[in-house]
Amino acid sequence: MARATFFILLAATIAVYEATQTEKEGEKAQEETCALMVKVLDAVRGMPAAKLNLKVLKAGEENSWQIVCSRITDNDGEVHNLTLGTNFTEGIYKVEFDTKTYWKSVGLNPFHHVTDVVFEGSKLGHHHYTLAVLLSPYSFTTTAVVRSKHK
Repeated sequence: MARATFFILLAATIAVYEATQTEKEGEKAQEETCALMVKVLDAVRGMPAAKLNLKVLKAGEENSWQIVCSRITDNDGEVHNLTLGTNFTEGIYKVEFDTKTYWKSVGLNPFHHVTDVVFEGSKLGHHHYTLAVLLSPYSFTTTAVVRSKHK
């Protein structure tokens, strides 16, 4: 009987330990999730702006910008995981969209060469930012959805 009780307690201890580890891994995964993503739409053609080059930059000293990453939108006009939560520190960020190259690739001559979205990030702790941009050759509109946690 004592042996059975011992094994039951041992099994319960292992189960509690594994549950705690899973919870800690879940918290770590939350910190490492996508902190910034973009969605770009082509208002002229009524479709996602696929294969649009963009850069994420962070403001540095004396009006300088450091490149965080460079990516290209997918066929849905999206880029996920531009920055991870652990790397998305407090500061001023700029997402620079290469609109001239995009419009030239579809046979149009644009007015804007780049579209920049500049914002303050991560001041209140970990947040998830989704930037939505609607493009045309002579205008652009942007909005942001900011959530306290990525869902």
